[in-house]
Amino acid sequence: MLRGIVVGVGVFVLLVVAFVGLTANMGYMPMRADIAPSAIEANLAMMAVHRVSEREMGDAKNPLPLNVANLGAGLHVYQQNCSMCHGTSDGKASNAALGFYVPSPQFATDGAEDDPEGATAWKIQHGIRFTAMPAFAKSLTSREVWQVTMLLKHLDKLPKPVDVAWKKMPSSAAPGSHARDEHVPGMQMQPK
Repeated sequence: MLRGIVVGVGVFVLLVVAFVGLTANMGYMPMRADIAPSAIEANLAMMAVHRVSEREMGDAKNPLPLNVANLGAGLHVYQQNCSMCHGTSDGKASNAALGFYVPSPQFATDGAEDDPEGATAWKIQHGIRFTAMPAFAKSLTSREVWQVTMLLKHLDKLPKPVDVAWKKMPSSAAPGSHARDEHVPGMQMQPK
């Protein structure tokens, strides 16, 4: 009886894998970045990212002291490396971020304060597969990673000088560019 259940489950798993492989091989797997992912796809992807980042570094605490100098340095690193994708205090996505699949969180509106610090640092260091989130381990120092992590953890309660600098940061969104609807000859446009 138990052997029959194990064989049945094994056959079912093989059929699902074969179906997914055949669907991808025949070109029927949805790969467009301009359509919303299915709920199953989105939930599985986000669950995987959260679980791996929390498993690998979720309990890690920021080794840097919470102070204006570290928050200000984190803001500088954020402006240079993160604001194009994750926005500034106005919460408006840049043109590039509008086309991302999976959409990047806009931290002024979506927040990052609830994530464990270690998980945030892990995402910055290692990036996230199949998204636009790059790995910064080779371009940022460990200190810079933790400074950005600190900034994101405290974005909703920044000390006055850092909050003023955050609110003065220029928007990543191009003015008026979100309303363009130009037709390019030879390209089929999808109705909105």
